[in-house]
Amino acid sequence: MAARKKILFVINPISGIGRQRTIEKAISRHLDFSLYEHEIAFTQYPHHAAEIAKNAAGNNFEVVVAVGGDGSANDIANGLLNSNTAMGIIPLGSGNGLAHHLKIPFRISMAIKVLNKYKPSKIDTATMNGKLFISIAGIGFDAMVADKFALQKRRGFRTYLYLVIKEFFKYKPSEYIIEANGNVFKTKALLISFANSDQFGNNISIAPKASISDGYLDLCIIKELSTLKAVRIAHKFFLKNIDSSRFVETIKIKEVRISCDDFIHSHINGDADEHR
Repeated sequence: MAARKKILFVINPISGIGRQRTIEKAISRHLDFSLYEHEIAFTQYPHHAAEIAKNAAGNNFEVVVAVGGDGSANDIANGLLNSNTAMGIIPLGSGNGLAHHLKIPFRISMAIKVLNKYKPSKIDTATMNGKLFISIAGIGFDAMVADKFALQKRRGFRTYLYLVIKEFFKYKPSEYIIEANGNVFKTKALLISFANSDQFGNNISIAPKASISDGYLDLCIIKELSTLKAVRIAHKFFLKNIDSSRFVETIKIKEVRISCDDFIHSHINGDADEHR
């Protein structure tokens, strides 16, 4: 009989919408114990998951599972980079963009059953200003909203949508100089995304044609647009054809350099990063 694989569930107790309390019961009910021996760890401070994952890889865990949102998954990926340990996801965050892209079930029991199949595959990683990300990073309006969202007591899509609408009327797009694929150009943009997966989360697709394993990022530029034009194209995010709008430019890239004279916000996988 083959030895059981070691699997560690890393739970972010403040992520998402509060279903973490049910995870231990779900693990005991649905995890295949003929395949796995499991442990559970809880994060205690920001980015603690990266430390936990790195230690787990060093202690011969075959799988480390991010129980939380995109930020939790990104921290786990940071800890497992260049190791032989696979990452799993049980999506309990506010947006869960990466889980949506990978078509991971959102019912806890079904997500655990995916882990039972144990079919790891490779995905691309990328960096922004030297910091690793696995789904989407960006600068501009969405990053500013992410900064404000992090301060909210209530999480979830309604809170995020409220902030988007509220802040849109006050936001002033910046002018950027972009160097990509041997070309240099200027553009005034509402936001610029670096997409490894297709969406921010909640099925809001910024890069419908993005692939997480093609070796490229999709550079997505949403240009300056009026409130009326924004309303007219908003549905395209959910229809996964925002790239058909004349106000959106998408470029396949391996590397990009962007400069801006303004004070701007940045985010990694929906978590506000340092202001630049």
